[in-house]
Amino acid sequence: MKPKVTSIRPFIGSKNFETSRSFYRDLGFEENELGPGFSVFHFQHLSFYLQDYYAEEWVGNTMVFMEVENTEEFWAYLQSLNLTEKYPEAKLVPPRTLPWGSECFVHDPAGVLWHFGAFNPE
Repeated sequence: MKPKVTSIRPFIGSKNFETSRSFYRDLGFEENELGPGFSVFHFQHLSFYLQDYYAEEWVGNTMVFMEVENTEEFWAYLQSLNLTEKYPEAKLVPPRTLPWGSECFVHDPAGVLWHFGAFNPE
């Protein structure tokens, strides 16, 4: 029998910890501070750790996929947040359709690439 697991939480780095904290709160995540330079962010039942640590090669190659119900609706939500106006380093890429489903992208202020996607119904 396999043990029951309850979550998986990636660790995300930040170039400027305070800017990244603000960005993720504006994106809709709720923050719980765990200590100096270390927080956990929650979006509904999903979570990740943000740390005050930056290694360009690591952060620039970090990608996170977050499954959403509807990519177009999530894209509209992202656009309503005006993230690129408040965070010039951030980048939003509109949805694209692929054989498996669709996804849109957000680069956070440190360069972490978030994929927000929905799979085709089976």
